[in-house]
Amino acid sequence: MIHISKRKEMPLWQSLSIRLAAIVVALIVCGIITTTMTGLNPLEVYASMVKGAFGSPRKVWILLQELALLLCVSVALTPAFRMRFWNLGGEGQILVGCLASAACMIAIGDKLPNPLLIFIMLLWSLAAGALWAVIPAYFKARWNTNETLFTLMMNYVATQLVAYFVIVWEVPKGSGNIGIINQTTEAGWFAQIAGNKYLLNILLVAALTVAMYIYLNYSKHGYEISVVGESVNTARYVGIKVERVILRTLLLSGAICGFAGLLLVAGTNHTLTTTLAGGRGFTAVMVTWLAKFNPLVMIASSLLLVFMGNGAAEISTAFALNQSFGDILTGIILFFIIGSEFFITYKLSFSSHDKQTNQATLATTAMKEA
Repeated sequence: MIHISKRKEMPLWQSLSIRLAAIVVALIVCGIITTTMTGLNPLEVYASMVKGAFGSPRKVWILLQELALLLCVSVALTPAFRMRFWNLGGEGQILVGCLASAACMIAIGDKLPNPLLIFIMLLWSLAAGALWAVIPAYFKARWNTNETLFTLMMNYVATQLVAYFVIVWEVPKGSGNIGIINQTTEAGWFAQIAGNKYLLNILLVAALTVAMYIYLNYSKHGYEISVVGESVNTARYVGIKVERVILRTLLLSGAICGFAGLLLVAGTNHTLTTTLAGGRGFTAVMVTWLAKFNPLVMIASSLLLVFMGNGAAEISTAFALNQSFGDILTGIILFFIIGSEFFITYKLSFSSHDKQTNQATLATTAMKEA
């Protein structure tokens, strides 16, 4: 018989060993599938994945940029998740942040100096993301509604809101897109650092990640978030105003998602589309879970997901395979990594049937004697 029990604590080296073993097994399985389905050498496929992510300086910068954006959204969701408020609305909160930034660029881009314009864009994107998150938070705090469904539905409203304004601002009319905003003046665009347009985004997200780690682990607000997440009744018993913590935390979570929208519009894409968030609001959920809500560990989990995404695209290009094949390999690797968390969190105890029978007999005898 098998008995499953939760572990109290596992040494870091042991948990890392389990994750490494999971990756090795996943690569072996992927190798078998690759050889069976395509006849390719698995080592060549893996080398292509590495080349797709690190094959040139430009690819490295793109990887770091994608890492920064995914990490930003993951950091945004972390306070809510630590509080056990399952904010699945990151995608919509990013989009409304994009919409607010784009609106500022279009409406007042030619009327203000660029630093002042970017500052106003920052304020509006933070406010838009915070508003989009605090609406479901208010209903949760006041009437205990289901935050998972509420935040998920807000994504669709945000998508249609962006779609509406894309049609309003489309250039030329009838094209269905607005193109590059302020392409000639670059009003509302982030300045390049050392000739690289991605570096500022990376530095801002790095600073944000460290700040969030400090906030969650060494501040009073972070402590209150943890207590509410562990037990709402305990939080109320010790005098924490749970409703206020919920609203405050979701304001912060949504504001950082809105900030991610600013990075997308002002820092990289300089346009607005309904797909600009690129699914990061959902991918970030996996990042936060893999990292167990630790912002610093999220750097590694974000890097893993971005690496596999870029590597999968390179496989399709290099070997003329369907894009889905690279996604299959990515999914298998993620499945094994996520599955390894079970063995880190729980332990299996094996006992023979005879031993259990003897224990039951002894227990029965003891009860009769008593």
